[in-house]
Amino acid sequence: MKTVNLLKALGIALCVATASSAYAQSSDAMASGTMAAPAPNSKAMKSTDRKLGLAVRKALGKAQGFDVSNVFVRARGGAVTLTGTVPDGAQIPQAEEIAKGVSGVTSVNNKLTLGTQGGGGG
Repeated sequence: MKTVNLLKALGIALCVATASSAYAQSSDAMASGTMAAPAPNSKAMKSTDRKLGLAVRKALGKAQGFDVSNVFVRARGGAVTLTGTVPDGAQIPQAEEIAKGVSGVTSVNNKLTLGTQGGGGG
C-alpha cells in the first residue's frame, strides 16, 4: 500500500515538474521571440545599413572644406560609427553634426582622430 502511494506521489511530482518546465520554455520563447524577429530580414537590414552609410559619406563629401578621404562610415540599424582621421580638428565635431542630420541616423559614435596629410614615414 505504501508503495502505491509513493508511486502516486512520484507521478504527481513528475507531472508538476514537466508542466512547469514546459511553461518556462514557452515564456522564454515568447520573451526572446520579440528580440529575434529581425533575424530573417538580415539581408534587408544589411542593404539598409549600407545605403545609410553611403548617404552619410555623401553628405560628408558635400560639406564645404571637409576632407572625407580618410573617413570611414559604418551604419547598423540607424547607429552610425565614424572612424579614421581628418586633417583639421574642427572637422571632428563637424562630421558628427553632418551625420546626425542625415535621415535615418538615430545615433552617431564619433571615433575620428586628428591625422596628418601624407603620413610622413621614417
